[in-house]
Amino acid sequence: MRKRAALVTTAAVAVVVAAVGLPLFQPWRLVTDRTVDEALPISTTTSSKPPPTVFEGEEKEAPKSAAPKPSAPVQTPVQKEKGGAGVLLRGELISHEHETSGRVAVLRLADGRRVLRFEGLATSDGPDLRVWLSDARVLEGRKGWHVFDDGRYKSLGKLKGNRGNQNYVIPESVRLEDFRSVAIWCDRFNVSFGAATLA
Repeated sequence: MRKRAALVTTAAVAVVVAAVGLPLFQPWRLVTDRTVDEALPISTTTSSKPPPTVFEGEEKEAPKSAAPKPSAPVQTPVQKEKGGAGVLLRGELISHEHETSGRVAVLRLADGRRVLRFEGLATSDGPDLRVWLSDARVLEGRKGWHVFDDGRYKSLGKLKGNRGNQNYVIPESVRLEDFRSVAIWCDRFNVSFGAATLA
């Protein structure tokens, strides 16, 4: 009787854990992929031309006006590119809680809109993933996993897919000089999957 009661109790606990844990953690997403491939954004004005290809094979030398020295403030390229189409900021994604790779750029289109673009993105699928601009410094290793909600951040929306090339519109109200990094942020567990310094 005791053995049967223990088995019933164990089974009941397992059912409860599964009922709560599976929807919360969604472990099957560790082996699933969502690929989203979007074209390089083009301005909607008829007289505009698309911005230059962000990344093409080997990294191209950026114009001096769009490539500040490492010590220069983030707003420098924005000020110099004001009113014209081009690449304002670039970065390379590093891994945090999950292995992550790819490149990111902030583009200004000829009509004035700004877009954050991932190219060659590869990370894990996960629950409630968001794209955040943040004022946090990107740190390597475990110490960098949780810093992006410590200060100022702006969500650009849900991550469209964990693989591919994707565009995220940056609202007009966002001052790029207030932010210096982008993170793929898991809002459910408050952890960064991967991040890049914007420079």
